Amino acid sequence: MPEARPLRGLYAITPESRDDPWCMLGLVGEALRGGARFVQYRDKQSDALRRVGMARALLTLCRSAGARLLVNDDLQLALAIGADGVHLGANDGDLRAARQALPAGRLLGASCYADFPRARAAASAGVDYVAFGAVHPSPTKPLAVRADLALFARCRSELRIPACAIGGITLDNAPPIVAAGADLLAVISDLFGAPDVAARAASYQQLFEGEGSESSQPATF
Repeated sequence: MPEARPLRGLYAITPESRDDPWCMLGLVGEALRGGARFVQYRDKQSDALRRVGMARALLTLCRSAGARLLVNDDLQLALAIGADGVHLGANDGDLRAARQALPAGRLLGASCYADFPRARAAASAGVDYVAFGAVHPSPTKPLAVRADLALFARCRSELRIPACAIGGITLDNAPPIVAAGADLLAVISDLFGAPDVAARAASYQQLFEGEGSESSQPATF
């Protein structure tokens, strides 16, 4: 497994591709070259065999870059390939059961939308981070409920676990989200749709490297 690092920085979420899903590997490689530390494999379209192959290929890429790969919504796939963790939505399985199933050191994240009580319950179940969103209108989930930025400061002060922002994030609107207390920025379109994916990833990482950007969370994962 990669060296433990704070859960902080760019969290690249893989884009869907109906035409050639394997071209996504090149895009992820560019994001890793630009400094992305976390990648989430999200694939709602491919069959099981292709998902296994893609997940293994992504894990190899992440290992070579010292980054960590999480699988979206599929605990069994994450366990089968030895991924660094899994991210679960509201209807994707019991968090406590997932925590028990994951080997020591593996990450567990939970989608909490704009629901702070859900985040509190997730923290009690042993997740490593919670995700709030959509923080802005999202082309991926246009009907998603908007999440107020105040959730991030509240998460830091009350739950004391890292919080991930997702939904409509761009390099232009990201700085206030980080300033509000987001530890991770989950990005799809603005990252993988950029003319230079590596440069865009590097620009996102720089948002976390300036003065005062170090997280108050001492834990590493």
